[in-house]
Amino acid sequence: MDIYTYVTEDTFDSYLYQLVESKQKFIGQIMTSKSPARSIEDIDETALSYAEIKALCAGDERIKEKMDLDIDVQRLKLLKANHLSQKYSLEDSIIKYFPRRIAIAKAEIKSAQENIAIRDANTHPNKDGFSPMVVMGVTYAEKKAAGSAILAARKTLTDNNAVVPLGEYRGFQMELSFDPFYKDYTVKLSGVHDHSVSLGTDVFGNIQRLDNLLNNFEYQLKSAQNDLTTYETQLASAKVEVEKPFPQEDELKTKSARLDELNILLNMDKQENEIVDGDVGDEADAPARDDPDRDR
Repeated sequence: MDIYTYVTEDTFDSYLYQLVESKQKFIGQIMTSKSPARSIEDIDETALSYAEIKALCAGDERIKEKMDLDIDVQRLKLLKANHLSQKYSLEDSIIKYFPRRIAIAKAEIKSAQENIAIRDANTHPNKDGFSPMVVMGVTYAEKKAAGSAILAARKTLTDNNAVVPLGEYRGFQMELSFDPFYKDYTVKLSGVHDHSVSLGTDVFGNIQRLDNLLNNFEYQLKSAQNDLTTYETQLASAKVEVEKPFPQEDELKTKSARLDELNILLNMDKQENEIVDGDVGDEADAPARDDPDRDR
């Protein structure tokens, strides 16, 4: 089955369909969430003045111009609202977000650099590539002996949530702890910032985990440096974007001014047309109560 829509030229149809269009845009914004505005309000009830009715009946081209301008001005106002919303968001990011992220990135860079310096200054590998490790006050020069000492220390930790000094490795103090909830033994390396690894039951595996953690400082440094570059670039771009005016401001002003002019022209006789049914005229012609000619 086909559905046909008929309209008649130079009638109210064009104006009525404009109202339907405005309502449809409002509903579409709600259903699709594509409106740039922060909030959506229903379209105010539109009433035709007698002057507009007369203009429509006469086929006045100003009515069509007014309808087109109504749509254009509404669209431009939504675009401007979106522009201002983005501007306010950029201003907030310039003041708060980017400075905070830049400060964090700089702190992470400094931490990684200091950790690398501590590690390198205290790394003295033997022929097997193992640096001496202190466990429970005893220095071990061999990896197997050091790994066994860590497992032995782990067995002595019985108190839940207890934290005990374990020793020192490559310039970082080690602390041993146990989490009863996860049943997890952890070694924390205390340097500029704390770093930790979970312990397993393998003699060599635990030392490899510690080495991996210490060798990861370069990656942390590079990641923080990349973050700093990114945030500084974004901050510079935001400062440029926030100064840009609404690109269609002149068009909005011109069309709004013309729309105001048309509204005035089409409502010139509104006050005159609001007098209906001749009530005012009848009251003006009625004789006063004390008029001497009233009963004649």
